[in-house]
Amino acid sequence: MDSEHTHKSARPQRSGAAAGRAWQWVVEGFAALGTALIGVLMVIICADIVARNLMGASLPLVSELGALLLVMIVSLQLATTIRADRLARTDLFLVGLKRSRPKFAALLSALFNLVGATIIGLVAYASIRILGKDWASGDYIGIIGIATLPTWPFRMFILAGMTVAALEFVVRMISDLRRFATQEDMP
Repeated sequence: MDSEHTHKSARPQRSGAAAGRAWQWVVEGFAALGTALIGVLMVIICADIVARNLMGASLPLVSELGALLLVMIVSLQLATTIRADRLARTDLFLVGLKRSRPKFAALLSALFNLVGATIIGLVAYASIRILGKDWASGDYIGIIGIATLPTWPFRMFILAGMTVAALEFVVRMISDLRRFATQEDMP
């Protein structure tokens, strides 16, 4: 009977750990795609430089494609930046606060992550309308007859990246709230 109780209580922990690993794969997969796109962007820019020097003209699509790729790269890698705790924020007093008042520091961090989730979530929400407009209108970049690309795939990846980043903020906020609930502030 005791081993059955132990087995039942271990199951939720394993499924939670599996969900955490799956989520980490999603976040890291988006970052890997963003890194690969950095390589693509570098190749496009270098090809444009060569074309300008040899032919005296820029390649078609380079400026528009570069702009969309840059925004897409940032959105795809944002969740990993959040996960690694590499966002620009004022940690000057938070480090000391974590030592002296860990419970308050966890609450403050949860608040920061709530604000981050809200703002990035609003960006993702606004991206839905833009994606829908681009899909419905068949919006494209480039010059007809020379080279064109639809914009909706870029918008889709931007939306996906922002959504994953907002969810990563939520994951971190939940972790902070758990830490707040289990820790005690020092006197």
